[in-house]
Amino acid sequence: MAKVNPRRTPMKEQLPQERRRNFDEVPYGYTPEEAISEAQRCLQCKKPSCVNGCPVQVDIPGFIAQIAQGAFWEAMKIMKRTNVLPAICGRVCPQEIQCEGACILGKKMEPVAIGNLERFIADWEAMQSECVMCEIQPATGKKVAVIGAGPAGLTVAGDLRKLGHDVTIFEALHKPGGVLMYGIPEFRLPKAVVEREVNFLLSMGVRLNLNYVVGKLKTVDDLLEEFDAVFIGTGAGLPLFMNIPGENSLGIYSANEYLTRSNLMKAYLFPRYDTPIVRGRHVAVIGGGNVAMDAARTALRLGTERSILIYRRSRDEMPARAAEIHHAEEEGVEFQLLTNPVRYIVKDDGWVQEVECIRMELGEPDASGRRRPVPIPGSEFRIPVDTVVVAIGNSPNPLIPQTTPGLETTRWGTIVIDPMTGRTTKKGVFAGGDIVTGAATVILAMGAGRVAAQSIEEYLRTGKWDEIKK
Repeated sequence: MAKVNPRRTPMKEQLPQERRRNFDEVPYGYTPEEAISEAQRCLQCKKPSCVNGCPVQVDIPGFIAQIAQGAFWEAMKIMKRTNVLPAICGRVCPQEIQCEGACILGKKMEPVAIGNLERFIADWEAMQSECVMCEIQPATGKKVAVIGAGPAGLTVAGDLRKLGHDVTIFEALHKPGGVLMYGIPEFRLPKAVVEREVNFLLSMGVRLNLNYVVGKLKTVDDLLEEFDAVFIGTGAGLPLFMNIPGENSLGIYSANEYLTRSNLMKAYLFPRYDTPIVRGRHVAVIGGGNVAMDAARTALRLGTERSILIYRRSRDEMPARAAEIHHAEEEGVEFQLLTNPVRYIVKDDGWVQEVECIRMELGEPDASGRRRPVPIPGSEFRIPVDTVVVAIGNSPNPLIPQTTPGLETTRWGTIVIDPMTGRTTKKGVFAGGDIVTGAATVILAMGAGRVAAQSIEEYLRTGKWDEIKK
């Protein structure tokens, strides 16, 4: 056996001083030669733990073995058996804590760059004159409604269509993709990539209704009269705030609004796209997750002089991906760690001018397993700002639960399901993704979509419905 390179093949990227002022994608991707070199690092384990680390159970050794031989078409065929959104997953999945985190090679060396290889094979296919089509089983005559064109809904739609079912997606916004389209910035996930993946689903025969708000135009009960099953994958799009003094002032935005204006509505291209967006000189972003990093890095690209990220814990406790934190630091985002806002100071015209913060120290671990931040008395200080973006999390929109009798929810507004099947408390209705878990990752939503699709298939085939055991 040839000696294995202990270090992964690096992926070239834009220089920080250049990319901090443009919305072009940061990494350039692998060349075929780089992809083959990286794929040849894979040990082809007999018991591949990387597959168990993948929420959608991609045959990782299988597709990597084909890349290692330069058999890119074969690699893509293997990929699409379980994942119809590989260009997205290769870019935004937290591989470091999932497939790559479970890589056997990673115990002694750097793990195989599984995400980079997934991205490569999807981008390679996109440059060809044809694409690998999924095998679609004969029509079953069964119809499924999918509410929400985000990661969970798209995955359910693809899996069920492959099984021969008639699938229609109902999306509230004017573009499909959900958080992939409105939440994740262009420099991390180009919108053309999302559109490409969605168009592939449409080429399989999935139907798509845009600008369709279920709960307003039709209810879930209305859909059940027309469809044999319904999947709810509406995500968690209701922003959370801190409820501190001055929070209703001008210049204070939820990350949802700030990023949606920039991403989905292309405000960064104003006036070519008629969506204005505030371009503050001093922007503070509250939070420490991927959304906060996205907002802070977007602020830089919109021309701010200072982009300041305020987070109540230390760097080690940040939930954001290590790569996103690293990119933010390289680009010049200022980190105010162990710091928590307590109030906003407002000018006479109603516009925010300062955020007052308090220093924190870490105490005992809380329910999340991270050490609880504790305020340090008398440590208050102020930061001059003219724009604030609050990125501390989201909860589900209550519209569908409120208009669906028999659909049980938790006290947080998430839908109650059987996690093994995605079944809700209402017969014929399934759910998955952030509407069930609260705000989480793209790949976890896709994994939930795969589970639900398998359960929907069984229900459509047998008509059997088991109540959720309480």
